[in-house]
Amino acid sequence: MEEIRTVELFAGVGGFRLGLENASDKYRFIWANQWEPTMREQYAFDCYESHFGKSSTHVCRDIAKAKGNVPDHDLLVGGFPCQDYSIMKKNSAGIEGAKGVLWWQIDDIMREKRPKYVLLENVDRIIRSPAKQPGRDFSIILRCFYEKGYAVEWRVINAADYGYAQRRRRTFIVAYHNQTERFKALAESVCIDGLKAMHKYVVGKSILAEAFPVVGHSRTYTDNWVDEMVYEDIPAVSAKQRVYLYNAGMMMNGRIYSVDVQPRLEKAIPLSDILETGLVDERYFLREEDMPRWIYTKGAKNEPRKRRDGSSYYFTEGTVPFPDPLDRPSRTMLTSESQVGRASHVVKDPLTGRLRTLTPVECERLNGFPDGWTDTGMPERMRYFCMGNALVVPIVTRIGIVLAEEND
Repeated sequence: MEEIRTVELFAGVGGFRLGLENASDKYRFIWANQWEPTMREQYAFDCYESHFGKSSTHVCRDIAKAKGNVPDHDLLVGGFPCQDYSIMKKNSAGIEGAKGVLWWQIDDIMREKRPKYVLLENVDRIIRSPAKQPGRDFSIILRCFYEKGYAVEWRVINAADYGYAQRRRRTFIVAYHNQTERFKALAESVCIDGLKAMHKYVVGKSILAEAFPVVGHSRTYTDNWVDEMVYEDIPAVSAKQRVYLYNAGMMMNGRIYSVDVQPRLEKAIPLSDILETGLVDERYFLREEDMPRWIYTKGAKNEPRKRRDGSSYYFTEGTVPFPDPLDRPSRTMLTSESQVGRASHVVKDPLTGRLRTLTPVECERLNGFPDGWTDTGMPERMRYFCMGNALVVPIVTRIGIVLAEEND
């Protein structure tokens, strides 16, 4: 059995590693990096090492300074920071933002090491970022892959569509270098059949379509070339540069094909199935004095507000279920989970019938982590934060199974 030497960037608490190691014994992690520049205590890194051991190959350092030590590898994985692409961040700056620019660290490593495969994860909005130039950022990312000899496929996957307990939509990117058999076979078919071959690949033969089957697709599509996306550097990106990308697509030899696909739905796990059924500590239950804030933040709004310049406007938003329904998958979990706020889940406790927030263990279950994964000495607030940043582990496992079978 041929091993797959794997490097993990922006490792967090180890979701990629856990998912891939669950998929196959082939994955051998030879280097990992996790560093949170805004925090003195590196809780996520400590959690990572508590599960995977202390090692000189587990590096808690700015990736810009540590990337020179990345060893040769076959697979590069990472959930690169998403805040600058997120719809939850007002005026997000995309690839030019403080965290968005971390893409260029990945780009440098690919240029130097040319791994056979790259597997990345980010928010669904990355394919249409930034808002004023939809598709600009992702077209730059595709151009980076193209210049280094990679074909790329992507897919926006909602975990609940494929049987999991959270409606969490994330963009997964899989790239393979021209040294791989998959690239060579795909390049030949695209050379012969062009767009027809690309369509068949996206909807049925790609790594992501094998892991997450589809049953249909839209009639409209995008057909473009990265050579038409001319840029010298980030400041020089044309103000007119935009390309509409759908929830699935691929790039081969500079040609881009993108189309909306419909997933072959699997029955999702309802929120009720992940709740703890025993006694839950009193601190998780809603306090009477906080109820007005909970009711207000969850409710519909149509109210006058003031801008910084003193002008007036009406702020409107709809209601959020309060409490959350237990017979369907949860909403997307954020880093602010459990705080009094619109995005936090509130459930009716199975044992007492009282309203409470989710526990850290329940948040771990929503992402497919074992119970207590983040119970490694970090403050409880950080346990929620880490799960709000994490990916759904079984999604990675499904991709890892397909990738491992390819390397038999």
